[in-house]
Amino acid sequence: MKVAVFSAKSYDREFLSEGNRKFSHDLLFLEPHLKAETAILARGAQAVCVFVNDCVDRAALEALREMDIRLVALRSAGFNNVDRHAAAELGIAVVRVPAYSPQAVAEHAVALMLALNRHIPKANARVREGNFSLSGLLGFDMRGKTVGIVGTGRIGIEVARLLTGFGCRVIATDVAENAECRALGVSYLSLETLLAQSDIVTLHCSLNPQTHHLINAQAIERMKTGVMLINTSRGAVVETRAVIGGLKTKKIGYLGIDVYEEEGDLFFEDLSNDIIQDDVFSRLLTFPNVLITGHQAFFTREALAEIAEVTLSNIADFEQGKPLQNQVPAP
Repeated sequence: MKVAVFSAKSYDREFLSEGNRKFSHDLLFLEPHLKAETAILARGAQAVCVFVNDCVDRAALEALREMDIRLVALRSAGFNNVDRHAAAELGIAVVRVPAYSPQAVAEHAVALMLALNRHIPKANARVREGNFSLSGLLGFDMRGKTVGIVGTGRIGIEVARLLTGFGCRVIATDVAENAECRALGVSYLSLETLLAQSDIVTLHCSLNPQTHHLINAQAIERMKTGVMLINTSRGAVVETRAVIGGLKTKKIGYLGIDVYEEEGDLFFEDLSNDIIQDDVFSRLLTFPNVLITGHQAFFTREALAEIAEVTLSNIADFEQGKPLQNQVPAP
């Protein structure tokens, strides 16, 4: 099957090409993001393969349908960038990778916690300049701290395992309780209570209308003064301007994010020679207690190999008329 792979980076080419040895799809790697204006690049393909910052809106889907493309294969778990209503109306199937390496994202979330707590970036920069002063590098013991996990799916449970190993008191909130979390001793509370009790709040929920700007000014006001906030879920779960307000008042003592609500024009690109036009993001960079990574939490060899395997298998199932076990649910 001919597949147009949008937003293709060198690592996408490497892992998809390696995984494709057993599937033999005809992969066309394209650097541009998918959007209505670039959809024409997929002409001649039977499917497109997209990532988190591709715009799979109605206009893009209509353009694909005009070229008789009937499958959108996401190489991600999230599907908030897809207009599912339009896909259903146009008869375009959408498949995803529901779980590739929850451990990768969980470990990155904890790495952000540790790096912020122990001021690792600042300490490393100082040593490289010959400055061995410990002033301003004081951290705290993780043991005994209360960590609130918002969302206890596959990633959330892995975060809970890691943090219970540190000796943290772990609490959680979710629409459905996870029996594995319960077995670890995790207590389920309302979001309001979790925010009030947590020394660290870490976000692992999906993005939907209910979780959009879940962390807003009102939520931040409920948090402990000096709280650490970690987000490795989706950028728009956090209202960035409200977080900036929380940082300025010192209500938020530490912020670690791997995602950003307007990341589409920033992340996955080398902009080191450009002037960043996003003033809100630029403001975040001015805070010494903020640590930002560019949507790399998933980025391990194991995760990329699994993403490639499941994505290519999803495409093969569609081509062979098999049931699509990883089809994105209808709206």
